[in-house]
Amino acid sequence: MPLRRTILYLSRHKALRNWVETSPSARRLSSRFVAGSRLVDALEVCRKIRADGITATLDYLGENVKSLDEAAACRDMYLRMLDAMQNAGVEPNVSIKLTQFGIDLSESACGENVAALVKAAAAIGGFVRIDMESSQYTDRTLALVTRLHREYGACGTVIQAYLRRSAEDIARLETERIRVRLCKGAYLEPPEIAFDAKAQVDRNYLDLARSLLTTGEYPAIATHDEQIIGTVENFVTSKVVPPNRFEFQMLYGIRRDLQRRLVQEGYRLRLYIPFGEAWYPYFMRRLAERPANLLFFIRHLLRP
Repeated sequence: MPLRRTILYLSRHKALRNWVETSPSARRLSSRFVAGSRLVDALEVCRKIRADGITATLDYLGENVKSLDEAAACRDMYLRMLDAMQNAGVEPNVSIKLTQFGIDLSESACGENVAALVKAAAAIGGFVRIDMESSQYTDRTLALVTRLHREYGACGTVIQAYLRRSAEDIARLETERIRVRLCKGAYLEPPEIAFDAKAQVDRNYLDLARSLLTTGEYPAIATHDEQIIGTVENFVTSKVVPPNRFEFQMLYGIRRDLQRRLVQEGYRLRLYIPFGEAWYPYFMRRLAERPANLLFFIRHLLRP
């Protein structure tokens, strides 16, 4: 996947980042994938999609905080998000990154921050999805998720199909009855750790999806790949997997046509809705995932 690797490499280029972040056109285009800069903006999107029969998970954008004070501020923001979602009549469901909660600064402080959030979610019937970042965090993420799930429930994690280790990780998570969001993966990884060819990633994704749909705990099948979705639909039909035992997940602003079709066919669908000022890393990963996203961005960015 040379184009994807090129985009992810360029996303680390400081000059490019500065240019994109200060470009009015780029910021306007990012609104296709980002719900807004404020919590109130994201809640309004939650209300709108609820009317269409779609649920939401909120993500306050930001990663790799520079201080424990920043990490604590992110924790507090997420606590407010849970309360705001409940007060708005929206299911309290959020997604976090451990680098945003301070794991690079103090694993113990990060664990305390996440525990406070999961405990609060459990108290109101909410849910915390502990996202997966690059492979250097995989073991620590799974260890924390397992510990907090045993203590509070109310949390799950993400498994990336492009990692060669993912089948073993899913087997352990299934044993613990931990909810898994299955995605393809969007970080730059060496070939000894991750599959590089799309066909390999797709094949592994479907193998993992079949396992989760058969023995997993309410899995989330997160993809915009219509061919993979069709294969999953055929599988759940042939195995008589009830539609309330899993959900499809997609990203805000991507494949709205496919979103509508899945809802019309009676499947559960949840949208991952990001908001906040720190949109650049997220935006670049979305461009890397699908060439169509990149072409859309370039075409509109170059307009007079």
